[in-house]
Amino acid sequence: MSDRRESILREMGLAPLWKRRTRAVAAGQAAAAAAIPQANPAVVAVDERARRIAGMDWDELKQSIAECRACRLCEQRKQAVPGVGDTDADWLFVGEGPGAEEDERGEPFVGQAGKLLDAMLAAIDLKRGRKVYIANAVKCRPPGNRTPEPEETAACFPYLVRQIELLKPKLIVALGKPAAETLLDAEVKVGASRGRLFEFRGTPLIVTYHPAYLLRNLTDKAKAWEDLCFARAAMRRLFE
Repeated sequence: MSDRRESILREMGLAPLWKRRTRAVAAGQAAAAAAIPQANPAVVAVDERARRIAGMDWDELKQSIAECRACRLCEQRKQAVPGVGDTDADWLFVGEGPGAEEDERGEPFVGQAGKLLDAMLAAIDLKRGRKVYIANAVKCRPPGNRTPEPEETAACFPYLVRQIELLKPKLIVALGKPAAETLLDAEVKVGASRGRLFEFRGTPLIVTYHPAYLLRNLTDKAKAWEDLCFARAAMRRLFE
């Protein structure tokens, strides 16, 4: 371009002109783009699944749980066990996972451990389905009633989080070590955690023994009773 033409263009406000990139510039920009870390497709898929679950209502959530194939637990289950109770609950009790009878009936805590849980609720004037919701950390039965693996718990965690968001309980009671560790994202010893008030994303939480454990360790029933009294006192102190 001549100096005269460039001068005229500048006076008209049309300069400087865009010029073709040199090979060096183009190569530099390509190298910079290549240096940007690329998203892991597996992580993106997990995040997208969690976002979808976070927007579900109760009906959508139950349907998604029933159809879930996100971990190996779906392979041997008879049916998923989402949870049961009052969706306007003040109390949320969270266990480990469904057992054989729960897998048959599709409802948590319906075997001997369920009967004991109902008795525990009655002891503090609560009843299943009345301001009480019961759920598990995983929604499908682990084979042989084993403890859920970390990847299995992680796959189900968005469902539990969404249940808590929809319920907005005043208090969460974690029944046993696996449930407590899932909710607190930390190693937990039930004995050392008793009588303390924790929280899950702003919701008060206490830790006590799982009813199935109490059936095997009858002497600890008195401790569980103390924990329930502590929970009732915490509820009154915080909300009544």
